[in-house]
Amino acid sequence: MVFHKFTMLTAVAFSLGACASVDAKAPSTAQAAPASVAGDRVEVPNITGVWEIYPDPFAGDENVFLELPVPGDGPNLKEPYAKEWKKLRDERDALLKAGTPRVDPSTQCLPEGMPMIMGAIFPLEILQTPGQVTVLAEFLTQTRRIYLDKPMRALDEINPSYYGFSSAKWEGDTLVVTTKGVKEDVLFFEIPHSREMVITERIRLTGPDLMEDVITIEDPVMLEEPYTFTYGYRRNPEYEIQEYYCERTDPLFKITEDGTIEMKTADEIE
Repeated sequence: MVFHKFTMLTAVAFSLGACASVDAKAPSTAQAAPASVAGDRVEVPNITGVWEIYPDPFAGDENVFLELPVPGDGPNLKEPYAKEWKKLRDERDALLKAGTPRVDPSTQCLPEGMPMIMGAIFPLEILQTPGQVTVLAEFLTQTRRIYLDKPMRALDEINPSYYGFSSAKWEGDTLVVTTKGVKEDVLFFEIPHSREMVITERIRLTGPDLMEDVITIEDPVMLEEPYTFTYGYRRNPEYEIQEYYCERTDPLFKITEDGTIEMKTADEIE
């Protein structure tokens, strides 16, 4: 669930648990140049920069709670997880329609984790350096590290965390990232997952200052089949990422005694 808009930032959306998602690939007028070889050095595409979700799913909406649809066709969960998840989503939809959305981790100022961080409700800054790609999310000032050409650790050697352990390699013009070890209580659109979940991303430039991230989630315990969807981004060279730490007392909404959320009245806004 998303509250839109947050006036201090030009990225006009505040994530409260469900990422903005773009299932269609970002439109491109020209394909990105493939990786080239200079001597014995392979030159790979440069994805450094500030990236905003594109197309903007919030364009024209403001000062409202929004619930974005689950990306793609949604997960094909095994039972009983499918029935439990549908019930949970129906309850969330009903509360949203009533104007009292359910509290979720983002509402409580917790990190989004993987793969939700890649939804880029607020802009992402990507820093491409030797041996590492670093993703810096403006929302909650989150940091995700992707290690290049580093072997994937055995699952029992990975400490469960919000973002897991990410190992990547360039395949031509595409950065292929594998992530394991995301904590089981870190949920994407409330979709349950097990310790065995593996997230694979294929990140590539699709045109001048356009990029896509094709994400596939595999989980032999929870999913009947892999769940794949795509985020699109546009690079914004003018935007500067700002520090954004969420505070328990939000200036625009309040948490009620029954655990739902309400907008503050004009008199309650400081």
